Amino acid sequence: MSSLLKAILLSLLLCLMAPPSWAQLPVTPAPAAKPAPTQTDLLNRTTPSGTVFGFLQAAQNGDDSIAAQYLQLSPARRQAEGEQLARQLKFVLDKTFSGTPSRFNQPEGIPQEGVPFGHQKIGTMAVGDIEADLDLVRVNDPNSGKIWLVSSETLAKVPEIYDQASARQVEHRLPAVLVKHQLFGMPLWQWAGLLLGLMIAVPVGWLVLIILEIPLHLWARRRGHLDLANWRSVSGPAWVLTTTFVHRILTGYLGLPLLSRHYYFQVTSIAVIIGATWIFWRIVRWSMQGVRRRALARGHIGTGSLMLLGERIIKAVIFIAGVFAVLGSLGVNLTTALAGVGIGGLAIGFGAQKTIENLFGGVSVLGDEVIRVGDVCRFGDRTGTVEDIGLRSTRIRTEERTLVAIPNGTVATINVENFSRRDKILFKTVLGVRPDTKADHLRFVLAQLRQLLYSHAKIETNSVRVRLTDVAGTSHSIETFAYVLTRDYNEYAAVREDLLLRMMDVVEESGTALSSPTQTLLLGRDAGVAKEKAENAVKSISELREAGQLPFPDHHQEQISSFKGSIEYPQPESTLRAQRDGKPRS
Repeated sequence: MSSLLKAILLSLLLCLMAPPSWAQLPVTPAPAAKPAPTQTDLLNRTTPSGTVFGFLQAAQNGDDSIAAQYLQLSPARRQAEGEQLARQLKFVLDKTFSGTPSRFNQPEGIPQEGVPFGHQKIGTMAVGDIEADLDLVRVNDPNSGKIWLVSSETLAKVPEIYDQASARQVEHRLPAVLVKHQLFGMPLWQWAGLLLGLMIAVPVGWLVLIILEIPLHLWARRRGHLDLANWRSVSGPAWVLTTTFVHRILTGYLGLPLLSRHYYFQVTSIAVIIGATWIFWRIVRWSMQGVRRRALARGHIGTGSLMLLGERIIKAVIFIAGVFAVLGSLGVNLTTALAGVGIGGLAIGFGAQKTIENLFGGVSVLGDEVIRVGDVCRFGDRTGTVEDIGLRSTRIRTEERTLVAIPNGTVATINVENFSRRDKILFKTVLGVRPDTKADHLRFVLAQLRQLLYSHAKIETNSVRVRLTDVAGTSHSIETFAYVLTRDYNEYAAVREDLLLRMMDVVEESGTALSSPTQTLLLGRDAGVAKEKAENAVKSISELREAGQLPFPDHHQEQISSFKGSIEYPQPESTLRAQRDGKPRS
């Protein structure tokens, strides 16, 4: 019993220590407030331009009750006289309005000086001595949200302007058939006027171009050339521009309805944009091609290629600008379009990063003209002749006659060594003379080698350097350094061959010999130094020493000048020399 009692007491104690069950129940969150539904206006009155064109469209279609919804009227007044007031306002706008409603396409309106916030001055309505502003006001409609309406101040002046405009109508003097019947909201007499204006504008446009071509002929004749191909290439778009401008001037006397006038100006604006873009396109083409031809004629191949790339880029910019201008004339919000283009450009940029890198690398290579087509260059560890410099890669022909394409992005970052741009080529070699050669023998060899290089016709005198660099090891080392005056590697190879042969003659005349690089042990007797020649070399050095003419560390400048060109190249015995001098070859 005691153990059972202990178990019961322990259970009661745990129940008292445990938290109440209601504390462990999940708390139901309060319901979130539902977002207010987005209010949209079915009549498109959210912008000032939307209100104007929506009203005109409804009035033109004969929906006067809907047109009255665009007016700031009380419900009772809209019911009583809204339709009549809408018809009068439509007539007044068609006959007397001047302005550009399409540019007021912002929901908040465009800030205007002297116009209070929430109002927008779209244009003016004037007839005779009466003038009034077309003023729109932004109101809060319980069903459509914030919308724009034609203000009550403007509506108060509409009847007076309507009476004055009705008395000045031209239609009273025209046949009733042309005035009564309409097509797309315009009476037939205005359509006839548009057609007649087009028939007048077309020949007038050609006449203007012919008149402009007369001074161009005179200028071309004075400059000594009669090439008017560039002018003829832009005559087509120029005719489009002149015809459009003449037709717009003539159409101004017709008094088109405002909505039709808006569409007409959109169409003619697109024609003007196309004509102007066409002209700029042609001008860029023949001007850049002219610069490219002049650059190629002067041998600037890189500049010519850069002009071709620049022409394509400028044409693309002109085309894009023309497209945006057309969209702007159609009332498209360019801010959204530009934002879309920016996002698309970023996406293309990230996706085509390597392509853009190679493109700008090609521009850098062509602009700096570090290399040109036909140059022999070393790109890193590859050497070859440049065959083409494109927008993406540079192609070189290697000595193995393989074609290697190197991306321009790589060309712009690696070290490029251009062998074809050398003004002279380095000649450098080390002669190893037998280690048993005496000091005077070496002095004779050094003096003769310096005189040889100073005397050679193809060696730059100021760069000559002949020095004994080492006497240790298996030979005495003599370093020769000079520049050969040529850019042609084949000619350099021939001059180098001539110099090496003459240096061998100098060493042989000194009585010594070039050391052998081999380590082979010879069992026969070595001929050693030629005794007679060695004595002559020592004697020659002794005479120079006694006369104070020892050419060490170098010859005197007057002696160097007298040596210059005394060794003819090619040598007189050469068949090339005989051919050049006109002597018969045996």
